Amino acid sequence: MSQGGASYSAAGVDVEAGERAVSLMRSAIARTQRPEVVGDFGGFAGLFDISAFTRFRRPLLATSTDGVGTKIAVARALDIHDTIGIDLVAMVIDDIVVCGAEPLFMTDYIAVGSVVPERIAAIVSGIAEGCRQAGCALIGGETAEHPGLMAPDEYDVAGAGTGVVDADQLLGPDRVAVGDVVIALASSGLHSNGYSLARMVLLGRDGPGLSAHIDALGRTVGEELLEPTRIYAQDCLALAAAVDVHAFSHVTGGGLAANLARVLPASVAVDLDRATWSPPAVMRLIGEVGSVEELELERTFNMGIGMIAVVASVDAERALDLLAERGIAAWPCGVVRERREGERGDAEAKGGVGGAVSLVGAYRA
Repeated sequence: MSQGGASYSAAGVDVEAGERAVSLMRSAIARTQRPEVVGDFGGFAGLFDISAFTRFRRPLLATSTDGVGTKIAVARALDIHDTIGIDLVAMVIDDIVVCGAEPLFMTDYIAVGSVVPERIAAIVSGIAEGCRQAGCALIGGETAEHPGLMAPDEYDVAGAGTGVVDADQLLGPDRVAVGDVVIALASSGLHSNGYSLARMVLLGRDGPGLSAHIDALGRTVGEELLEPTRIYAQDCLALAAAVDVHAFSHVTGGGLAANLARVLPASVAVDLDRATWSPPAVMRLIGEVGSVEELELERTFNMGIGMIAVVASVDAERALDLLAERGIAAWPCGVVRERREGERGDAEAKGGVGGAVSLVGAYRA
């Protein structure tokens, strides 16, 4: 056989670098383990012992999958890769907790143009930190090298998570009632949505650029854009255990109205009072620099609210106190009411089924 023929490494795939990346990420993954995890990291499949959940009368598995979109372009431009994994966990696990499910475990997928072990380890360290914050285990993953398809410094991440909830504890539209109070939980910034618009405005030809220090932000544009997404999982579970929570809404793509509408029954409506909060400076900056209309900002960004809790009115004050104790800024921003005949909200719920949600009034200065 010829000694100078084609090889996997000549095609651009560095198997040894992949193995080194696995070695570097091992300690970060170990910090996420729960007692239910079976076996060591590195098997073909992650194993999780669910026998403890036989105490549930009717256990339901909840699952979600997501990525972080073009926020990765900011991480690449700044060459900072140890926070993007936190964003990934937030996007996946906070979708699971919305129905009242306890997050159990997560797996990740990283596609790269070329394996740089230290960069892969940094990405996974962020995922592990996100899992630690969310209270779930990182039990497996895959790193795929795609030379010729992706540039050497390009990468993308995706993840999938699983949680469990007893059927009689399931949260959602069936529990929501007229008179419930809508409570906003503050976001940490843009989170991981709307970055195509944010990048076009702030990093485009007429934008300030990543390195520009903006007084209103108190830091550079790059630092603001890379701020990790807040993970609400443990706060939501604590809230649901202490007060009568009827629904949660994770505010992601589509903005406030569309995401809240999807957890409401079609018979109700909510007016979100803009006067109860002031949007973060970064969202105002995008609006000013890009001449982006307010309604477009609201259809794209979370406007400062990353999660919404719909709670029984008698428990609203207790809910606010508990969130304050946990360090989460929160405030009432609306009340569930009966929907008027023919009433439409500011945006359709995803899937077209849900309540009517409108933003009313003017934002606090």
